[in-house]
Amino acid sequence: MHRLSSQDTLRRFRIASVLVLLTFLMIPVATGLLIGALALKRHDWLPYVGIAVGVSVLFSLLSFIMSARLRCPLCMVPPLVNRRCSKHRTAETMFGSHKFKVAHSIIFADSFRCPYCGEPTAMEVRRRGVRR
Repeated sequence: MHRLSSQDTLRRFRIASVLVLLTFLMIPVATGLLIGALALKRHDWLPYVGIAVGVSVLFSLLSFIMSARLRCPLCMVPPLVNRRCSKHRTAETMFGSHKFKVAHSIIFADSFRCPYCGEPTAMEVRRRGVRR
């Protein structure tokens, strides 16, 4: 199992994963608010729909900015960015998204499997050996 190179990289992986999960959470919230506002004819809810959509776009941009520099320690491809590269044959999805699966496993399992090379990575910093 591979490990990350620094504590800063570990922290950025976790922050980017939280942002990805919040983005995926805010989209159904905004949709639900819009449907509720239209079905119940509550036009005073529409500003909240706009706020939810704006927060979703903000989280999406922040997660893209944060995760563009994060790379798998083995294949050096960013696992939290949706590339057009071919995925590994055993790459799993969650709700149809490889990115959501990686973010979910980083937060809840403290490791992830790269969708591009298929290798597992532990969310811990690798130990440096003493050179003689």
